Amino acid sequence: MCGICGKLRTDGKPVDEGMLRKMTSALSHRGPDDWGVHISAQGATASSQVNIGLGHRRLSIIDLSAAGRQPMSNEDKSIWIVFNGEIYNFQSLRAELEGKGHRFHSHTDTEAIIHLYEEEGIDCVKRLVGMFAFALWDERKQLLLLCRDHIGIKPLVYSWDGNTLVFASEIKGILEDTDVKREIDWDALNLYLTFNYIPAPYTIFKSIRKLNPGHILVFQNGEVREDAYWNIDLNPRVRSTEMDFDACKRELFKKLEEAVCMQMIADVPLGAFLSGGIDSSIIVGLMARNSSRPVETYTIGYKDMPLFDETNYARDVALLNRTDHHEIKLDARDIMQAVPQVLASFDEPFGDSSAVPTFVVSRETRKGVTVALSGDGGDELFAGYRMYKGEDWYRSYRLLPSFIRKGLLEPFLMSLSDSRDEKFSEYVRRSKKFVRGAKDTFAERVFSLNEIFSRDLRKVILHDSKTTDYDLGMKLTASRLSEMHDGHINSMLYADLKQSLPGDMLTKVDAMSMFHALEVRVPLLDHRVCELAFSMRGAWKLRNGKSKYVLVETFKDILPPSLHNRPKWGFEMPISKWLKTDLRYLIEEYLSKDFITRQGIFNYAAIQELVNNLMSNRVDTSWHIWNLIVFQVWYGQYGKN
Repeated sequence: MCGICGKLRTDGKPVDEGMLRKMTSALSHRGPDDWGVHISAQGATASSQVNIGLGHRRLSIIDLSAAGRQPMSNEDKSIWIVFNGEIYNFQSLRAELEGKGHRFHSHTDTEAIIHLYEEEGIDCVKRLVGMFAFALWDERKQLLLLCRDHIGIKPLVYSWDGNTLVFASEIKGILEDTDVKREIDWDALNLYLTFNYIPAPYTIFKSIRKLNPGHILVFQNGEVREDAYWNIDLNPRVRSTEMDFDACKRELFKKLEEAVCMQMIADVPLGAFLSGGIDSSIIVGLMARNSSRPVETYTIGYKDMPLFDETNYARDVALLNRTDHHEIKLDARDIMQAVPQVLASFDEPFGDSSAVPTFVVSRETRKGVTVALSGDGGDELFAGYRMYKGEDWYRSYRLLPSFIRKGLLEPFLMSLSDSRDEKFSEYVRRSKKFVRGAKDTFAERVFSLNEIFSRDLRKVILHDSKTTDYDLGMKLTASRLSEMHDGHINSMLYADLKQSLPGDMLTKVDAMSMFHALEVRVPLLDHRVCELAFSMRGAWKLRNGKSKYVLVETFKDILPPSLHNRPKWGFEMPISKWLKTDLRYLIEEYLSKDFITRQGIFNYAAIQELVNNLMSNRVDTSWHIWNLIVFQVWYGQYGKN
């Protein structure tokens, strides 16, 4: 795992090496083992005004020798690459390429991409299995290829102003180039308040964009174009009878086990995150079946927060698979001490509070291993989140007479206090969210279940001078849902695979793990496993109120009985409680009347009402307040410059 960056100029001027080194240095946390830059020789092609510089920070995983140093070139130095990620099928690709006469000078997966490009050109990306983001420069063709993996596991951002193209693994790398403007994109801020993350292709800056997952960006002849090279099959396949269920289970077991085996290859210590949930437990079980020694597993537990502690489940999995289990027991203060580092680490607003425990478990895991496998992606493939059940419950809820729903049940629910602090009040909060989301159209229901700040609240919170399309989030959601024509459950899963998974979950895991130079691999998001998952009926994933039905049935024999029917709770923090106590200083510092007034982005009266509601325990507005604090911390670092 690494950090990449670069700059391409079309005005004949050379790329400034000092600036390129600064860009590379800004990504040092992603690759502490080595670094390198390459700047094209000016006038290498007499008729061209194009010059390029490439930068790389290396975290050594495969071939730890100097032969793996990047930027890397082919034999005649006409093709250069900087690469972040892992290509899991590189060994078979290498054997194929060697059979065609290509000579390799390292044992890296990076070099396989170079030679595959020499054989197949841009279409080489269709042959890759893995998680990756890379930039490849073809000197002869004067072509720059940027590529991001199928699902968006690895990040890649860029800025193109019509003359200059700048790119990096993270926004902070691009911002080292003072030519790139830092103007805030108000549509992106609106999306952040809507979802608590900013979905691709938007970033918080107007001049910077995220490359979409499964896409390539090509510069040639002074023009830039972005194309998709992969997607899920959007047309429903012909479903046969339920007799196919067992065959489907066998295929799922085979494909996921193959993915796990491929992702266990490394020249450094390797382990696994073990949360105690279904997904990570399956990954650990498959690792144990295919390892000659005990798997190193890492679980985070809470000494004084039993509502969020899942160590008992993880212990059951570790015992069943005879892993070398590491239980990291923390108290609330341990977690809160990490909050300032987490808030300071993001170069655009990111409000998922579970980034904090992810930061801590990554830090502790890195003390023992350099690579960790994770169960991320199972919820988005097999309907693990509550909102999928919410859509299922909607049909039953609508059967209730209107006078019961609107005259009795909903007023009673809304009269109750809700909070994330206790189990009962958390169920009240969830119930309120469900009834508020019981809209007439499918798209409205799905959007409502994902929305953090309502449309009306966003209009009140944002200052009148900040013009934005307040319906943008709804439009993006409706557009994604309309692409998949295979029932409501698979449509919701597809929308999440394309938007919230890369925008939220994968962004969080990449940022928090790479802060500690820990590589996290996600076998469930092997694109071939994803294709298989979307060939299955939605009814196989959510059956009789049971989430992940086909996944649990497939891997039941390698799961402890305690996990077969366990409810999903989530990897969250008691943020509501902490904002009222130990983290209250964040409200006082970042949401004060003086700060808000001087800043001129938000309306203080609306924010004060949110704070009053939280402190009085009337309504749990902790997520709203947390998201605002996150933005304010980001603004203090990046927004004012």
